[in-house]
Amino acid sequence: MDSPVQKFFGDKLRALWPALKGSLALVRKPCIRPGCRACAQGEKHPNYLLTFTHQRRRRCLYVPKAMVSVLKRALQNGRRIEQLLYAMGPALVREYRGQNRAKTGPAVRTRRSTAKKRRPKS
Repeated sequence: MDSPVQKFFGDKLRALWPALKGSLALVRKPCIRPGCRACAQGEKHPNYLLTFTHQRRRRCLYVPKAMVSVLKRALQNGRRIEQLLYAMGPALVREYRGQNRAKTGPAVRTRRSTAKKRRPKS
């Protein structure tokens, strides 16, 4: 049986698909055609690069223009998921404390060590 916190975060996560972690950048690169007017005028050609980490290494992929809107949404969803993960810790602790009340109360007192005697302040 799912706890209320588990159900809440599960519903939030399902709504945030697709998701990814990385960045998307618009770069301008020259092409390989020798007579290209755009490159000759210094304008170059716009391309999108997706940068991400895979097996502890930074990777870059060229992205087709048709995928840019999907990737922007996925990156935004990835940031939202990260925020949910930060919020999940305190929520889990509150849930645990609500189900498991503290076993100690005001009747339990800690004892001081009698090894050292305190000197009065002068």
